[in-house]
This record gives sequence, C-alpha cells and structure tokens, in this order.
Amino acid sequence: MASTELPVAAIVVNYNAGKALTSCVASLQAEGVVEIVVIDNRSSDDSLALLRSERPGARVIESARNLGYGAAANLAAATTKAPYLLICNPDLVVGPGAVATLVERLSGDDSLAVVGPLLRDGNGDVYPSGRDFPGLADAIGHAFVGLIWGGNPWTRRYRHLGADQHRARPADWVSGAFFVVRRVAWDSVGGFDEKYFMYVEDVDLCWRLHRAGWGSWYEPAAEVVHEQGLSASQHPYRMLAAHHRSMWRFACRSARDRERLLLPLMGIGLVARLGLAWAEHLLRPVREEVLATTKVKHRARGEF
Repeated sequence: MASTELPVAAIVVNYNAGKALTSCVASLQAEGVVEIVVIDNRSSDDSLALLRSERPGARVIESARNLGYGAAANLAAATTKAPYLLICNPDLVVGPGAVATLVERLSGDDSLAVVGPLLRDGNGDVYPSGRDFPGLADAIGHAFVGLIWGGNPWTRRYRHLGADQHRARPADWVSGAFFVVRRVAWDSVGGFDEKYFMYVEDVDLCWRLHRAGWGSWYEPAAEVVHEQGLSASQHPYRMLAAHHRSMWRFACRSARDRERLLLPLMGIGLVARLGLAWAEHLLRPVREEVLATTKVKHRARGEF
C-alpha cells in the first residue's frame, strides 16, 4: 500500500468487466487512492459481486440503465469532492507510482487541466495516447487508409507514433481510458458531453478545455496496462456504430470556416467507413484462420 494518501477521487466506469474490475480497484488502492467510486452501467455479469467480496473499500453506484461512458463518469464525479479526479476504464492495472506522478504533474503546473499516462496493452505494446486534434487531411488519411495500412504517414503524424510515445510533452488530448483531471477545470466545462454515448468524449473534453484556456499533458513516466475493448467486444457492431456517430458529432462541433462546407462529404465518408469497419470485423476470423493454417503448413515444411 502506498504510504501517502493522494488527493484524488477515482471514478471507474464498469460494464461487464468481470474479475478485471477487482484487479483495477486493487491496483488503485495499492497506489494510495482511498476514494474509489465504481459506477456500474447495469452489468449482467458477476463483476460487482466479485468486487464487493474482495475489495469492499470501493463505493458502488448502480445505474438503472447503461448511461454510456461520459454520462456515467459525470454522475459518479458529482458525488466526490477531491481536488483531482481520476477517470478510467475497469479493464486496466495501474503501474507503481503512476497516479502520484500524474497528480504531481498537475499540481506543479496551474495551466494544465488533464494529464494522461503511457498506456500498454496486455502484450506490452504501447497504445498511442497524447495525440493532436486532427486536421482535415490527417483525419481523412487516418480514417480510411488506416483501415488497411496502420503505418501510413497520416496515422503516424496524428498518433505521434515512435519516439514521441516515450517523451513527456504537451498534447492536444489524451485517452479517456485513464487520465487525471483538475476538478476546477472539469467543473468549468461541465465534465464530459453526455451526448457522446461511447468514444470521442475524451477528444471533445480536451477540445473544450483547450478553448477555455487549459492545457493537456502526456506523461510516459506513469504507466498503465490496459486490456482494451473488454466491454466493447461484447457488442462490436453496435460499438463501431457508436464510434462513428461520435466522430460525426465532434466533426460538426469542431469544424470551422471552409471545413464546414465539407461536412456533407465527411458524413458520407463516415457512413462508408462504418461499412468497411463492419466488413473488416466480420471477415477477421476468416482471415486469422487462413493465416494460422498457412503458418502450420510452413512449419510442417520446415520453412520457419
């Protein structure tokens, strides 16, 4: 257990996270986070029963329906008073010293509203947080070319792939999977926009904070392991649709001047991209089976 109690209230938004929720709460408690609020979006699994059995120190709020990520986080945040809020997914484990590092960064710079850590997946690979607000060209290139070529120049520039993921720096926005936000800044913009059910609410929050004069920071000295998509994978097609609706909402909100003239084309493009994303998800098991079969044949021939 961390020796110092941190001035932060943690908000964990849960939906059918199973035993991962208990692991998440345990890692927060080990880091000195005393006030932990789990807001449950009407889960149907045993995640809350496991939590109450193994980690009774967390306070649980059970929603009567699935509110979505942003609305649930807002509801739980309103029940706390700590000067810093930690908002996170349930399917992650906090690395040693991560929360203290993020709180220290915020407390040392009054211009910052939000700070996010380096995120790794279960294999240890870095998930790109600390990104820019995408310009129109980068948004189009990343959205469409990125479906078939993840290393394209638009995606690399937008996601700051490479050495930038290991360098502390200002960022336009950080991933909503895990971040710490200054409460006064959070309250000043009303928290998440609840019209985003899932996805892009983090981009939108940082965009509104930026317009209000606040900064955001990416801090890789703090690390968090995130098993991505644990909840979203239960309803993949619905979540893909929600993602694209959220992208459209943010495009309409953030487009300026001549960009607004292109919104109809962007809307058509997002519908087309959603169809491609659905098709890619549908065909993924077939493609993975073909690749696995090919590898077995190569091994049988002694080729690798």
